[in-house]
Amino acid sequence: MIRPAAALILITATPALAQQGPAPGVPTTLQGAQAQRPPAPKAWTLGIGLAPIYAPVWQGSRDHGLSIFPDLRLNYKDAVFLSVPDGLGWNAVNRDGWKIGPLAKIRFGRQENTGGSPFLITGGSTALRGMGDIGLAGEFGGFAQKSLAGGKLRLRAEVRQGTGGHDGLIADTIIGWSDRKKDASLLWNLSLRATWADSDYSNIYFGVSAAQAAAAGLPAFTTGSGLISAGVSGALTKPLGRFGKHGALTLFTSYDRLGDVVAGSSLIRLRGQRDQVSVGLSYGVRFGFN
Repeated sequence: MIRPAAALILITATPALAQQGPAPGVPTTLQGAQAQRPPAPKAWTLGIGLAPIYAPVWQGSRDHGLSIFPDLRLNYKDAVFLSVPDGLGWNAVNRDGWKIGPLAKIRFGRQENTGGSPFLITGGSTALRGMGDIGLAGEFGGFAQKSLAGGKLRLRAEVRQGTGGHDGLIADTIIGWSDRKKDASLLWNLSLRATWADSDYSNIYFGVSAAQAAAAGLPAFTTGSGLISAGVSGALTKPLGRFGKHGALTLFTSYDRLGDVVAGSSLIRLRGQRDQVSVGLSYGVRFGFN
């Protein structure tokens, strides 16, 4: 999941791009436009965009599909943020390069008939037939982030407890580097990320229960706790107009590899694959108001 695949996006999740939107760690077009920092920022910033993404239709899938994700972002100063990939959060601590606070995210479900999320428009997978649907999940926890090298280097960790579609505990770790041309006509980002989770999470998405084994024709398998996936993502952003006045375009891609704790599942061995590659292009504009 391109926690997830760009992001920041690919900000997510991520492998998991088709399930939960662009993965954490890769900057979106909207963030790229904001990165130019116009001289008189408004208290509130609203970003609106669309991001077509070609990615595995479920995390671990060998089948790909095209999804179009809405990229809606609302920020209040440098304190509160709200978006699909980044969730709802508050920088309760925001000084000396540190940002620490509470965080809530949504993880979209998985459909056994197509494998896709509500944003899938073409492509699909029949590999999940008999596995049952996975519902929408809320994830609640917190984050800590440290910026170094004048804000170019970012170290971030998130821990979240799921409820609804899954009841597992998840942790994301991200190391990201962002830079730009001197005239801010081009911005780029490179991120390394990893997702860790307990068995309550991994068994929902990768385990095969006795009932599922009978319905899907797969050997039963119980997963454990540990590394779910690790990968790299990158993005190039081209602001359109001064300070992104006319929006911005972002080309992003990500590669993730499933960890051993889930790659051994019969679902992945027989109907999926460990290596997950995603690519996308997004356009967005932003508006400021007080």
